[in-house]
This record gives sequence, structure tokens and C-alpha cells, in this order.
Amino acid sequence: MEQYYREYPLFSLCGLNCGLCPRYHTQGESKCPGCGGEDFNKKHPSCAVINCNKKHDNVHFCYLCSSYPCGKYLSNDKDSFITYKNVTKDFNFAQKEGVNNYIKILNEKIIILEFLLNNYNDGRRKNFYCLAVNLLNLEDLIDIVDEIKNNISRQEIKHNEKINLIIDLLTKKADKRKIELKLRK
Repeated sequence: MEQYYREYPLFSLCGLNCGLCPRYHTQGESKCPGCGGEDFNKKHPSCAVINCNKKHDNVHFCYLCSSYPCGKYLSNDKDSFITYKNVTKDFNFAQKEGVNNYIKILNEKIIILEFLLNNYNDGRRKNFYCLAVNLLNLEDLIDIVDEIKNNISRQEIKHNEKINLIIDLLTKKADKRKIELKLRK
């Protein structure tokens, strides 16, 4: 595939939140640049969605295609490194409220994810944090970060105990919203 470039590679053509993906937050050769990011064609030489888009309407997001929703979205029940669970919901928001408003929310979620990864990752939590931040709504995440900053971070306990409290906070919030924090394989 020739070079494929997108102005904002953190929200993909197919609706994935690349900025919340573990591969985007990886250091080294396996780091993904996001959809249409620098050297994207070298990491993903044959993206079926991009090829499909070029054959159809050549739009910025699949939800703008005249064939949307196609079979890819109607039967999408598997995840890879990142969850597809909210793709339709995110596309609907972008379509109704404007993609720039969705990108604003996504950018805020990326900041929250980076806060968790930089301060409360014991080397085993990246995938969990990526999934939780992707699936929980922004308001819940802001509440959780406030609880971390105002309570958990100030406790005189071991770092791993703080991480366990954060995992518990995220899990309880997800359970309350009936969100399963698990990839579908």
C-alpha cells in the first residue's frame, strides 16, 4: 500500500480510537503510529478498510460512506489490540455532534490514559488501562482521576496497593455501567 496519511491519526478511518490503543503507547519497533500516521503503510501494508474506502467514497471516516453501515460494522464481534465495542457509538456521536467535538473528548481521554500509564503502571496494566479509558465515559474517568489525585495518591501505602485501588475504582465504575472490561477474542 502506498503512503496513507490522515491529519488526525488517533481516530481511525474505521472508528478505532488509535490514541487509546496499547500499540500506540508502545516504545520501539512495534509502536503503531495511528491510522495514517507516519510510516503507517510500513506497519499496516494492506489495511482492508483503507482499500475498501479507496474503492468506494474515499471519505475521512467510514460513517460518511454511502455504504455505511456495511457488513464490517454489522458483524463486528471480535477485538484485536484495541476494542471495537464503542465504534458505532463513537461514530454516531461524531456524526451527530461533529467530529471535532468527538476528537476533543478523545484527546481528553488520551491525557487521562497517559496519566495512568505514566504514574500507575506496574508493567502489567497498560492493556487494562487502555481498555477502561476507551470504554468508560469521560465524566466517569474525570471522577476517577479526581479520586486518584485527591485521595489515593496521598495515601501512605505501597505503590502496588495504589494501583490495586485504581483498578478497583475502574472495575466498579464499569460494573455499575454494565461495561465488561475485557477484549472479545
